[in-house]
Amino acid sequence: MARHPVLERRIGHRFKDPALLAQALTHRSFGSPHYERLEFLGDSVLGCAVTELLFQRHPDLPEGKLSRIRAGLIREESLARVGRELGIAAFLRLDESTARNEGADRPSILADALEAVYGAVFLDGGYAIAREVIERTFGTALTQLDPDAVDKDAKTRLQECLQAKRRAKPRYRVVSTSGAKQSLVFEVECAVDDLELKATGHGSSRQRAEQQAAGHVLALLGS
Repeated sequence: MARHPVLERRIGHRFKDPALLAQALTHRSFGSPHYERLEFLGDSVLGCAVTELLFQRHPDLPEGKLSRIRAGLIREESLARVGRELGIAAFLRLDESTARNEGADRPSILADALEAVYGAVFLDGGYAIAREVIERTFGTALTQLDPDAVDKDAKTRLQECLQAKRRAKPRYRVVSTSGAKQSLVFEVECAVDDLELKATGHGSSRQRAEQQAAGHVLALLGS
């Protein structure tokens, strides 16, 4: 199994089983085994590690602010940025069609592959090593984090805005899903019934689409 020494140096871990890293870099469109199971695992490892790091670094912050900071750090855009900094796109294995459509630079694919790499590190070296890799690869996002500058996510801001106006909570529903299994796109509608406002959002998961839809409703509200 071919190694990826450049990427291993960037993340700071040399794999005992290089097949794990190869799988983490394989998109479903290319073949099997692909990264989806490792992504599932890496998502949980990432959430646990970031939670632990924030808990240790910010002992005075309340739970609500810690949750918002964590959500900002592990959202798709943030993970895609880390993936670009590591140059993961150059190592991804995609089929020709996905590659032609700039799949290697698609935020959802970069974010998913990064999570898969974390899952692979966890299986190869254990939680402590995975935590070190996550801390290293997130770099200044963790070390120079300003808790007061962290924005609430769009869904939280929308709910607080509506509460301040004494309006009903927003309602979310999946309008459609489209695309192949390896690049599924969710379309979600966010509606505020008593204001007769609605907007849609798109994303590689329902949660991401909901956030985008909530952001669009906030824009309609002028918030």
